[in-house]
Amino acid sequence: MTIQDNDDKIITGVTENQNSSIFYQLRKRHFIRYILIALFAAIILKTFFIEADTIPTESMENTLLAGDFIIVNKVSYAFSTPRFIPLTNIEIPSLEIFKTGTPKINDVVVFHFPGYMDEIEPDENIDFIKRIIGCPGDSLQIKNKVVFINNEKISSPSTAIISKTSFQKKGVRDPRIFPSGFDWNSDNYGPIVIPKKGMTIEINPKNINIWELAIDRELGGLAVSVEGTVITIFGRPVRSYTFKRNYFFVMGDYRDDSMDSRYWGFLPEDNIIGKAELIYWSWNVSNSFTLKNFFNSVRWNRILKIIH
Repeated sequence: MTIQDNDDKIITGVTENQNSSIFYQLRKRHFIRYILIALFAAIILKTFFIEADTIPTESMENTLLAGDFIIVNKVSYAFSTPRFIPLTNIEIPSLEIFKTGTPKINDVVVFHFPGYMDEIEPDENIDFIKRIIGCPGDSLQIKNKVVFINNEKISSPSTAIISKTSFQKKGVRDPRIFPSGFDWNSDNYGPIVIPKKGMTIEINPKNINIWELAIDRELGGLAVSVEGTVITIFGRPVRSYTFKRNYFFVMGDYRDDSMDSRYWGFLPEDNIIGKAELIYWSWNVSNSFTLKNFFNSVRWNRILKIIH
């Protein structure tokens, strides 16, 4: 009896039991090989191309609901080296290899949270998902919850939750709002210019609150100081600053219940992980997971829904 396997090895003079054993060993070897290939492919996909995330809060309703499971395209805007060592939570420096696109208004993006407005570096390593409202160099203003970019009204997403019956009045200061020191609130905000790479701005005691946090984050520490009427960066008096990065302004679709750029400032382009593309599964988180209520708890109409 002669048996030829996929490696073209010839085995002769075997009994029927030996034959079965050989086939079993070959099948086992191939099965392990396929598992390793699949595992390697999954690691490559997750490391460089896609990411699966879960929506935990209501800040993007009704576009995204708590319990939606989404696919994020990590190469929508750039192809980069990984931010973590594969299969671990060990963070490593990430390097952009080449750009593949440019984020634009109304894109729903997942990003590394840059920190609250009293933090140069965030205390927690967490990711957020929001909608881009303004791009680098844009002038943004919110009037009674309506967003204007460069003095032109932009349409709100049809799925966004925006109350039309209650507004915080213009000129009423909300101390939680970025930047501090201005009579702005979440419903009446700005105007404010979103920093752009290469943009040079004048800085003075009247506007330093707008720019200080972004400058400190770019320079990696408490660089800006106000000494009377003099602004210094690392102790050197300055009257202007040229930004080294592009920034975006993001907001949640549930406008009255979203911790977004109105509260913590500009989003650096480097922090963007990718664009949210698809809901691949959705589960009503208010229901407990049991076989009895499984079919009633799955949001079947949201599965494989494209994110707009």
